[in-house]
Amino acid sequence: MKAVILAAGKSTRTYPLTLTKPKPLLKVSNITLIEHNLTQLVDLVDEVIIVIGYKGSMIKKHLGNSFQRIKIKYVEQKQQLGTGHAVQQAEKFIKDERFIVMMADDLYFRGDIRKCLRYDLAVLAKRVEDYGNFGVFTKKGDKVFDLVEKPQEFVSDLANAAFYVFTEKIFESLKKIKKSPRGELELTDALSELAKKNDIFCVEAMMWLPVGYVWNLLDADQVIRDQDAAIGQNSSIKGKVVNCSIGKNCVIEGDVKNCVIGDNVTILAGSLIEDSVIGDNVTFSGTIQTTGNVDVELNGKTITIENFGAAIGDNCTLKDVTIRPGTLVWPKVKKTKKDLKGIVK
Repeated sequence: MKAVILAAGKSTRTYPLTLTKPKPLLKVSNITLIEHNLTQLVDLVDEVIIVIGYKGSMIKKHLGNSFQRIKIKYVEQKQQLGTGHAVQQAEKFIKDERFIVMMADDLYFRGDIRKCLRYDLAVLAKRVEDYGNFGVFTKKGDKVFDLVEKPQEFVSDLANAAFYVFTEKIFESLKKIKKSPRGELELTDALSELAKKNDIFCVEAMMWLPVGYVWNLLDADQVIRDQDAAIGQNSSIKGKVVNCSIGKNCVIEGDVKNCVIGDNVTILAGSLIEDSVIGDNVTFSGTIQTTGNVDVELNGKTITIENFGAAIGDNCTLKDVTIRPGTLVWPKVKKTKKDLKGIVK
């Protein structure tokens, strides 16, 4: 069996970390998002086709041509024309067989994948409270009746987890749909077209961790990590580390709590960092403390988040700084003795 993994997007919502690497290579519990998903597929599929685009060469270099017992092929989506268009790029590798389609950057779990594979056509869904932020499935019995995008009033709380089991019929449906108002071919439109004449089973997920924004890495890390702290190779811990993932070749002399910290990071003595995501190759001294709810400005929108400190991009040097909650620091920033807030470039 084969799986198609969509990994082409630019993901501006996970800035500043995705300014320097593609989102599937972001880490939780010291493993990349895409490797977590590949691990769930071992012994369920024998080949994966990864659709790459933005900084795709980094994904190819990181994974190579195989992962454990899974062969890997790559196909490039040269223009970002939607998830439906991305799936079309893999059509030449799919020959009259059932296959999986999944996102590279949301986290899925083996038990749910197995349940989906009981059917020729299936979707994975998860019950959520904030249904207005998702596309949601309505059902007739245990089958998909319709898919409603971000409903303003309640029609269903079954969020589309963007994990599918398809046959070659999906390619016929993709040829029938038109571009959406944002100029893209949407896989969900093809799914709705397919559901008109075919039974598509809706499987409820036990676990699904969408990583839409950079702070979602903190939530996912706490679920994936099975210990108080995950410490990477060759890292030295001299300060206090509580409920964190620390990458490889790090020196932690200060105190960190509820954080995801990348590789080759130095946190100097006397520092305090809470509820933050720190990229690779960062040197830091100072304070990042959380104060409950905080407003984050991103892509022209204001988003209210509970207990989020900051996200610091790769290759930053920040010394004797105070970083206010909700701050996003772009890569390669160098600051000394500053009070930082908002978006720092």
